[in-house]
Amino acid sequence: MMNFELTEFQNDIRDGVREVCSRFDLDYWRTVHEEGSYPKEFVKAMSDAGWLGALIPEEYGGSGLGFTEGSIILEEINRSGGNANTVHAQMYTMGAVLRHGSEEQKRKYLPQIAEGSLRLQSFGVTEPDAGSDTTKIKTFAEKKGDKYIINGSKIFISRFNHTDLMLLLARTTPLDQVDKKTKGISLFLVDTRDVGDAIVSQKIKTMLGGDTNMLFFNDLEVPAENLIGEEGRGLYCILDGMNAERVLVSGESIGNGKWFIDQAVKYANERVVFDRPIGKNQGIQFPIAKAYINLQAAEVMNYKAATKFDKGLTTGAEANMGKYLCAEAAYEAAEACMQTFGGYAAANEYHINRKWMQCRMQRIAPVSSNLILSHVAQHVLGLPRSF
Repeated sequence: MMNFELTEFQNDIRDGVREVCSRFDLDYWRTVHEEGSYPKEFVKAMSDAGWLGALIPEEYGGSGLGFTEGSIILEEINRSGGNANTVHAQMYTMGAVLRHGSEEQKRKYLPQIAEGSLRLQSFGVTEPDAGSDTTKIKTFAEKKGDKYIINGSKIFISRFNHTDLMLLLARTTPLDQVDKKTKGISLFLVDTRDVGDAIVSQKIKTMLGGDTNMLFFNDLEVPAENLIGEEGRGLYCILDGMNAERVLVSGESIGNGKWFIDQAVKYANERVVFDRPIGKNQGIQFPIAKAYINLQAAEVMNYKAATKFDKGLTTGAEANMGKYLCAEAAYEAAEACMQTFGGYAAANEYHINRKWMQCRMQRIAPVSSNLILSHVAQHVLGLPRSF
């Protein structure tokens, strides 16, 4: 039988994260957004509290929590009015090291990541010409002796200027020399602290602000010992990590959706027009109620995906469907809240527009809703491949 209630321990986690988030009000996050800065104080507070190392096993200095708990952590950040996108990579990128790294790599890096003294916040996958077709990446790593020399470029790489380590995906065998396009791609752990001109970053201004970059690699030297897993099988190393990412990001969407519902309900009860609270009008009530219902349903799917992931079961379908439902439900809640506030939603002081941008982006990142529909059509329903 399935238990749809969180345990006392899980509720304690929610309360603990909420306490940290309470130190950073909405004006703090608005300043971060408007300045395009990085919330260093918030990241440090979350690290000090142990939340960013929560998914690392206890033997490597973490808390050994599961993805249900990880989803709760990120949900609470967004429900508080914050932006979990600034810290979420620290929680899921380490999974590649944990699941596919050597024991030496785990012992070397995971304890430092768990305590927050070493930041693993960037994931170098997307390229200007490849987009979602990861097999077409051109960044190339040539092995020379005991090191790899990497040249190429990446785009939309978040938090590069606020990380110590970066996971980097690069071809080690040209595409025309492999019998399957998913082969010949390798995964590397790159220390970004002392690379000089070997990595040049160019900031990309986006509607969400923050630290988003295009990266250029110029004869970047990476020790061979920093190869994660087997050479040529790097894409397989990150696929299960992508499911983990979907589960965690879905938690962020749920948090955003709940924040919007809370704001809409409060405003609808307080705002009086034509001598009555606007919440009495079904034109206001129904969109909020519908968004709430869909958000609740999406949350169930995400918890199902997280539970299966924690049990080591195949979870590709659930992780993708949960990501789709959570992103769509959060956006519906954002739209309902925007309509409830009317013109005031455009005013920065209400924070609605800033949070709306987060919800809109989650429909296309880290995977677009259209790609998820393609995945479900082909791999779940057995329809012909569409691309």
